[in-house]
Amino acid sequence: MLLEEQRFLHEDLERLEQAISDRIQDDPKHIRDRLNRDHQISGFLYRIQEQSKRLLNIYHDTEGRTKEIQSISTGDPFEEFYKQLSDIKDYHRRYPNEPVENLERAYKRKAPGEGESATAEVDNMFTGQESYGRFLDLTGFHEQYLNLPSIQSKRVTYLQYLSLFHTFVPPECPIKRADKTNDQYFNYVGQLDSYLESFLRRTRPLEDLDNHFTSVEKDFETAWEAKEVPGWSDESHTVGPTPPATEGTGKGIWCPDCEKEFFSDGTYKSHVNGKKHIRAAKARQAQSTGVNGTSVNGHNSDQSAAVVAKNLQERAIAEREFRIHKFASTLETIRNDTRVNIERKQGMTDRERQMELDAFFAESTETVPGGPGGTAEDDDSDDGEEKIYNPLKLPLAWDGKPIPYWLYKLHGLGVEFSCEICGKFVYMGRRAFDKHFSEARHIYGLKCLGITNTTLFREITNIADALKLWDKVQKDKRRDKAAGENIVQMEDQQGNVMPEKVYLEYVTTLPK
Repeated sequence: MLLEEQRFLHEDLERLEQAISDRIQDDPKHIRDRLNRDHQISGFLYRIQEQSKRLLNIYHDTEGRTKEIQSISTGDPFEEFYKQLSDIKDYHRRYPNEPVENLERAYKRKAPGEGESATAEVDNMFTGQESYGRFLDLTGFHEQYLNLPSIQSKRVTYLQYLSLFHTFVPPECPIKRADKTNDQYFNYVGQLDSYLESFLRRTRPLEDLDNHFTSVEKDFETAWEAKEVPGWSDESHTVGPTPPATEGTGKGIWCPDCEKEFFSDGTYKSHVNGKKHIRAAKARQAQSTGVNGTSVNGHNSDQSAAVVAKNLQERAIAEREFRIHKFASTLETIRNDTRVNIERKQGMTDRERQMELDAFFAESTETVPGGPGGTAEDDDSDDGEEKIYNPLKLPLAWDGKPIPYWLYKLHGLGVEFSCEICGKFVYMGRRAFDKHFSEARHIYGLKCLGITNTTLFREITNIADALKLWDKVQKDKRRDKAAGENIVQMEDQQGNVMPEKVYLEYVTTLPK
């Protein structure tokens, strides 16, 4: 019954197109309703593709269609009709309780009053902090980041993490390349990559994300072959064993494995027996063996396999970092909204947070426009009430309304503070300006100037002033060091050692 199946598929495609058209005409206010509509349309588009494939296979089966047309057009038509009718009755006799699919009601929009929730499809897709795709929820990944071996000694707040989680090069990322090749870091970047990909699929169901992901993979392949992947192009692989960067001053003993100079035989011997030296020696030997293809002990195949495995692991980690950076660039607006939302919630009490959450869910459960209990006039009045008058562009409070102007002036949010060390970045308000001295942008600017002790340079924003103060600090250190080396030590009759000045004062007090 190819013709009947062909007719059924054509009818299904037409009803799917009509269902998509009905949903596109709607413009829901709430983000949950919009996501539910987009996911329903995405499901219909997928079904259209599957049904079109089946229909195309039927059109390609010219032999089967020709036989069925000939069986209907030749001979007694009633005989063929009753034959197909008996087949249908026999099928339903064998499967009496099989439900009949009603295409008219299968794709019809169901209102909340018909016993099925209009937003049931997206209710379990997002966490509470994501707010149906408005914000990112990276609290779990923040904990994993803090537990990494290279980060445990550093304090990175959640707000700072939101600004640097997609950056894997210094100074934002203090993790070195050698510390990335471990299972803990591999699992961290893998789970973060999967989460961002899943978030894109959940929030953008109607976009061609597969094509976007494919283009990201192609960009990575090109960058990896050209050794231009950020964070993975610093180390160059030369033929033969890598020579040391320097032989030191020539006065001490040079360790080629650790590229370090020692001025004492005892210090060098204790260093050779240490775990750090043994690990560096093994790594250097494995690198030399992998490049030359030879081994003194004859285990070149095992060591070459280890080098290949390490290269594959580095490539997998670099690919995940590259994808995370690309996905974060795509979600830049949502990242900024998440950061603003976290800053706003940090200034709220538990009661205010609960009130905001209740208001959000109460808004999502309001009567849909044109539904039972709602009219178009009510919807128009609601639209008028939801418009917020904010000509001064004041910051929003926890309830989504602008803060009072007197509070805006009290905190000085209209005052601009420029910092030349941060690249002439402008900070709005004294609070943000005071806070930025301990942030990564300002610290990185000081390090670019050669300044390591950043605690002494608070409230300094001019590059010339910073360099002048740093020169003074260095001169004071050198003067104190020279003065300490030139002190003459004296010893009295009892064997007490003291500076010459103190000794002379002590001698003058003694009775003659």
